[in-house]
Amino acid sequence: MEYSEVYEKADALRKNLEKVIRGKSDKIELAVAALLARGHLLIEDVPGVGKTTLAHAMARSVNCSFQRIQFTSDMLPSDVIGVTVYNQERRVFEFKPGPIFANIVLADEINRTTPRTQSALLEAMNDRQISVDGITHPLPVPFMLIATQNPLEYAGTFPLPESQLDRFTISIKIGYPDAEHEREIIRSASSSTALTSLDPVITTDELGAMQECVGRVRVADDLVSYILSIANAARNHNGIRLGPSPRATSTLYATAQALAVINGRDYLLPDDIKRLAVPVFGHRIIAVENYSGEAVEAGAELVEDVLNSTPVPV
Repeated sequence: MEYSEVYEKADALRKNLEKVIRGKSDKIELAVAALLARGHLLIEDVPGVGKTTLAHAMARSVNCSFQRIQFTSDMLPSDVIGVTVYNQERRVFEFKPGPIFANIVLADEINRTTPRTQSALLEAMNDRQISVDGITHPLPVPFMLIATQNPLEYAGTFPLPESQLDRFTISIKIGYPDAEHEREIIRSASSSTALTSLDPVITTDELGAMQECVGRVRVADDLVSYILSIANAARNHNGIRLGPSPRATSTLYATAQALAVINGRDYLLPDDIKRLAVPVFGHRIIAVENYSGEAVEAGAELVEDVLNSTPVPV
């Protein structure tokens, strides 16, 4: 697939999502970048701003399989990945796949389930496979996990462990719409009606070809050094207790390639890296204990501070 065709398909995907998510083109762009980079998306915000709607719209815009998992405090790992049962007629044990076996999986309110169940997603997110009773089951290709979570001050939530946060490619907050777009939302059809009217704009085969094309985007050596400089500055920042991992730097590299293609280029610019540093690094950052602010906000502020102090290659 040529870069021009990838740009056209990505643009069609963005426009399709904007039919149901009004006034949030920047957040939609980040969601598409995560998809093209073979990544996973974490959406953290208050209820009712469109977290679940965005995930549903992503799945409907791609002609692929989709499963929604509503996480609760009593959910077990087997409810997510599946279970092995005994078939009395055939006298054999058979694996019954769980809802994780889909191209796009919505993990709704992921922080409302226990760490034991959250950990069931780690292998799926990292290796695109599930292991049950010593047998490995590959997940469908492509595979993307879109998770939503409510702010931690809400009752009945469990913080996501650092190992799981590090597996999310991008973290975004949709936020409230402005007055003009909220007026459009009120006067337009309901979100469920708008969702059902969405038609797919790309197929799974086309998505795979787009992801392959993203991996061929040209990246100059000084831009790789720029990514490493940002990461090293974050790791040595006085306000940061845990900085970005090597997985995080690789993720920033891949998502920056995706953003370049989304904007019609086959080469990387420093602005691509600056645009993605906060949504890629922010949720991975752990501030020192006496740093003010919530975890996600603190991480974003610290990454912004690192960006301002890191020289940009000319």
